[in-house]
Amino acid sequence: MKPALKAAGFLILLFAIPIIPFLWLGESFEQSLLDALRQPRSPGVVASWVIGLLAADMFLPVPSSAVITYAGGILGIVWGTLVAWVGLSIGAVGGFWLARRFGEPLARWFSDADDVVRMGDYARRHGPAAIYLTRALPILSEACILMLGAGRLEWSRFLGPMFVSNGLLALTYSACGAWFRDSNSFPFAIVASGAVPLIAALVLRRCWKPTRS
Repeated sequence: MKPALKAAGFLILLFAIPIIPFLWLGESFEQSLLDALRQPRSPGVVASWVIGLLAADMFLPVPSSAVITYAGGILGIVWGTLVAWVGLSIGAVGGFWLARRFGEPLARWFSDADDVVRMGDYARRHGPAAIYLTRALPILSEACILMLGAGRLEWSRFLGPMFVSNGLLALTYSACGAWFRDSNSFPFAIVASGAVPLIAALVLRRCWKPTRS
């Protein structure tokens, strides 16, 4: 299944989680869901799950922005940002290292062929700047990192932009989660934080035609 179809499936699931049960079971279920999201949990358990999910985001269609928003709501801005930054960075470093070692076939295995062509062209023209410009976009951000690794970009030129862009991304969505933490809109803030970047990425993929040699 192509990454875009997987991402679309996650988008549908994100909308379905808070909306379908609410329509079926009514307002009482919405309040139960909100209470469950706010239920105190061990910070260590939440942090471990967030780090694991975000580290896997490089190769699995994890809705990372929604995960970070949830982390910010449960752990607060500071710890949510730190935990999300660690998870994102582990995934990015791992994907970049594997792509440097095994080359473009790995990128084509985990990314749509058109995405590989798009990001290969873009990465060759813009190098590390491509990390900043695509980091918040699902699908394209993973393809970008894999193609930069396959192109054997120097570690010194990769790590700085990657750490900074991950920090900005983690801070933005953690702050969103913390802001809506005590609001009835918290479940929908999680959904929106996953849906908006994904929709933007899918629209960009459709409009951005790959250049084939």
